[in-house]
Amino acid sequence: MLRCADNTLYTGYARDPYARAEVHNRARGARYTAGRRPVRIVYTEAFEDRGNALRREHELKRWPRVKKEALIRRATARARCRFPPDRGEPPHRRRGDSTR
Repeated sequence: MLRCADNTLYTGYARDPYARAEVHNRARGARYTAGRRPVRIVYTEAFEDRGNALRREHELKRWPRVKKEALIRRATARARCRFPPDRGEPPHRRRGDSTR
């Protein structure tokens, strides 16, 4: 899912979302995004096969904007909970360590 410069959302299928976003930013993507550049990726999902990806794309396109924004917020919050790449891997627990 892309956020356009006018704050609208564009949902589409791509094998490589980052390369596809660059195509959109060069005005070679969808007509919708050509006049709303620059665009940036705000949400992605990975699928094993094209059919499932296209089904999910169709489902997301039918969602109201409020529901899409909530999905983006949840994904962003989850990403912030992970350890930043420059800090290395999270500490590993040894067998028997308590999580409480």
